[in-house]
Amino acid sequence: MLLIHCPYCDDTLPELEFTYAGEAHIARPADPSALSDAEWRDFLFIRTNARGPHYERWRHVGCGRFFNALRDTVSDRFLMTYKAGEARPDLNNPTLTREAAE
Repeated sequence: MLLIHCPYCDDTLPELEFTYAGEAHIARPADPSALSDAEWRDFLFIRTNARGPHYERWRHVGCGRFFNALRDTVSDRFLMTYKAGEARPDLNNPTLTREAAE
């Protein structure tokens, strides 16, 4: 079972209390009506599907808040979680292993 840290509740809880909400840090086009069908399709459906560290968006059902997480898709371990709206953490930052150690 995965344990996920909610940065709002400041608690680490079972995966069953969370819902995956897709890739994090996806910028919505300023004028979607100006996009071609192919560009709109790419915005809606094409994601990086990275092997290794991957920025994701999650929702904690308990508090109802969305947050972002950095999860290693190879080991399925959460490297860190952070509040929605905060800047994307640098992958070269040595403090990213905070949650992996918990």
